[in-house]
Amino acid sequence: MKKLIWALLLTPMVGLAADEPVNVTAQQFVDLQQGNAVYPGFRRAHAKGICVSGEFRSNGQLSDYSKAPVFQSGATPFTGRLSIAGNNPTAPDLKAPVRSLALSFSISSTEQWRLAMNTPPVMAVADPHTFYQQILAIQAGPAAIKQFFSEHPESKEFLAWAAQYKASGSFASETYNSINAFYLINHNGKRQAVRWAMQPTVTVATTDAQDVDALQNEIANRVVAGNVVFDWVFTLADAADDENNATKAWPDSRQKITAGQIVINNTTAQLEGGCHAINFDPLVLPTGIEATADPILRARSSAYAESYRRRATEQLTGALKEPEND
Repeated sequence: MKKLIWALLLTPMVGLAADEPVNVTAQQFVDLQQGNAVYPGFRRAHAKGICVSGEFRSNGQLSDYSKAPVFQSGATPFTGRLSIAGNNPTAPDLKAPVRSLALSFSISSTEQWRLAMNTPPVMAVADPHTFYQQILAIQAGPAAIKQFFSEHPESKEFLAWAAQYKASGSFASETYNSINAFYLINHNGKRQAVRWAMQPTVTVATTDAQDVDALQNEIANRVVAGNVVFDWVFTLADAADDENNATKAWPDSRQKITAGQIVINNTTAQLEGGCHAINFDPLVLPTGIEATADPILRARSSAYAESYRRRATEQLTGALKEPEND
């Protein structure tokens, strides 16, 4: 449990809103993410990944809810990235308990949509200040983190998920969640709060393979054999749901719409593919999608930007190279 929680803390969901009482900057958060071991040119969180590409095949069922062109019937290509938690680009794939899927759609010459999703369905805390206090508690040790969670009942759903979660043997068989909510905006200006999940169409059991690149090799071989497919399922909030609180799951009874399928048909090593240069900032949104006021969501951009700034600078100065496996 402690390992899972710590890995989640090192995912790029950090930053403080402007009105937070504690003056903690994005730079300080990214310093914490990278720790004492810096891998020049790599992300400070989710440093190890593999580029993927393919297309979203929309069935048109979400077009009444959003005017975003991707939801019209048809196919939209994407560049994406599958990754594991942590700041080490050579870490063993199966040692990281959190996995992520990021996508980038180039909708037009002026609009893009970037999505960053993780395996947990909810956050442990609801605001950046408390998130920072959680990090401090984990650094202080088991007694402090136990005390922290005893004082934060909003963590209940996250802890319940973490206690039962078992990582599978493939990137292809995980569910990837938006965690935060967004608004869909239709042609009449009507706004609908949603969360989404990329739901797998295959099941792969947990593995104890010793290969340091087990997940990357597995997904590359799987794609060679055939497309990897996820159903893109949207959950629609109703008036009782708080779209600004990422610690609370919405009831299973809420309306769900499958907008189509994400189809991955190619993989590339991250330093050779297009995904490495992309900052998968979830607030890069197209017309027809808007951010909620969720303070965690609103705070993510600053940390993403700081991590991107550091690795881009390092790459420009020639520091980027593929590190040797530890």
